[in-house]
Amino acid sequence: MEAIDVVIVGAGPAGLATSACLNRLSIPNIVLEREDCYASLWQKRAYDRLKLHLAKEYCQLPFMAFPSESPTFVPRRGFIDYLHSYVSHFRINPRCSRSVESAYHDEETGKWHIRARNVDLNVHEEYSARFLVVATGENSKGFIPEVSGLDSFGGEFIHSSKYEKGQKYRGKDVLVVGCGNSGMEIAYDLSNWGAKTSIVARSPVHVLSTNIVYIGMRLLGFWRAMQHSRLHSCLTKQAEAWRYFKLRDSQDPPKGPFYVKQRVGRTPTIDVGTVEKIRRKEVQVFPSIRGIQGSRIEFANGEIKRFDAIIFATGYKSTVRHWLKGGQDLFDESGMPKLCIPNIWKGKNGLYCSGFARRGLFGISVDSQNIAKDIDLALKSQ
Repeated sequence: MEAIDVVIVGAGPAGLATSACLNRLSIPNIVLEREDCYASLWQKRAYDRLKLHLAKEYCQLPFMAFPSESPTFVPRRGFIDYLHSYVSHFRINPRCSRSVESAYHDEETGKWHIRARNVDLNVHEEYSARFLVVATGENSKGFIPEVSGLDSFGGEFIHSSKYEKGQKYRGKDVLVVGCGNSGMEIAYDLSNWGAKTSIVARSPVHVLSTNIVYIGMRLLGFWRAMQHSRLHSCLTKQAEAWRYFKLRDSQDPPKGPFYVKQRVGRTPTIDVGTVEKIRRKEVQVFPSIRGIQGSRIEFANGEIKRFDAIIFATGYKSTVRHWLKGGQDLFDESGMPKLCIPNIWKGKNGLYCSGFARRGLFGISVDSQNIAKDIDLALKSQ
């Protein structure tokens, strides 16, 4: 049993930022990561042309800005380099290939007991900590919805986390399911590589240009405004006036994009050029899938078309409930926080979470600083 003040589960940006903030306060901590590297979503499960969808000043982690020469919208490779520098500068040493199997709070000792399997050595390790930080985030496991007949599909179907680039799909009929940021960007990339691309728009979606989002961020404070009711009202009214692109026969979104983001966590789609391809008929839009039979896919409007591949850009699920015992005051049954901003990051008995606020890297930066300050205060009062 290894005793430590803080155990952080997850070495994505949220776990790294929390460890950095604790290190600055000289608070001992251990970061456990199930993959063989930190920030695995960025290093191993992101497509090649990915860029940060928000300007770099809203995506930096605590106490380290991006290099001045970085572009406004940092590409994937640049963000990975930034994370490498961040880990080195703050002397973060994640323990990779540690798959946490259980964590529970012992009422007698007042500490968290964490059991993890060292994948490389195939042995179990035990940890005892006064504080437990869940930093596995909302993007822990790729989600593919149940679709009637999917098992009969004769072509390739993958989650967007497995997609790299569209070169191998040249000349093929490819269906992208989901019109969020990943789906629209993958559709754009596929079309550029010569794939015959279609996309499923299952529900109304706001599509904003990068310039509109950047202006909104600069003028209205963007995510900061989400924490203050008056500014949030102002931001929502402004967003209502921004134009969105109506995909096929979908109905008008009932509320503005930032209202939807605040209420249900759905991020507005930031256009990278896909909208123009849809207008030019280079990318077709279909409603939801009714069923699949072999290579034939039937859509909700009765149309049927053959496809060679399906890419599901249908989001991720939290896996917290697979290993965390207790913590019902902080997490619901789906593994997402019950509490509301701004106190979404703190539970009872020294339990915290970072990266669950649906506010991107800016939210991670806020959460990690709040957690470190709270732990520091608790240790000093003790």
